Amino acid sequence: QLQLVESGGGLVQPGGSLRLSCAASGFTLDYYNIGWFRQAPGKEREGVSCISSRGDSTSFADSVKGRFTISRDNAKNTVYLQMNSPKPEDTAVYYCAASPLKSQCLGLRGPYFSSWGQGTPVTVSS
Repeated sequence: QLQLVESGGGLVQPGGSLRLSCAASGFTLDYYNIGWFRQAPGKEREGVSCISSRGDSTSFADSVKGRFTISRDNAKNTVYLQMNSPKPEDTAVYYCAASPLKSQCLGLRGPYFSSWGQGTPVTVSS
């Protein structure tokens, strides 16, 4: 099975930056589309961003467009989520997940992701 491990979370100030990493263990990410999701306290999980297996297509939730970027380095078996100018409402546990279906990943449809990491918490506060 594909094992995913998130890292890079922590405390960040509004207007700062933070980079989250999603690393695969025991498998390569070359043929998987990777999405980022988040869940804030008391709220349902929501999609944040997706990058296709080749890295040629990306998608973002409206709430993070223009602030977050997503990238991948298949040679390092890692996908990154760059959080620029984070806001307090970005506070959540962030999860990465893998899907074999490009369209479903870009659409940030959680049920179509077969493998999930355990999450890394992000807190945006002064």
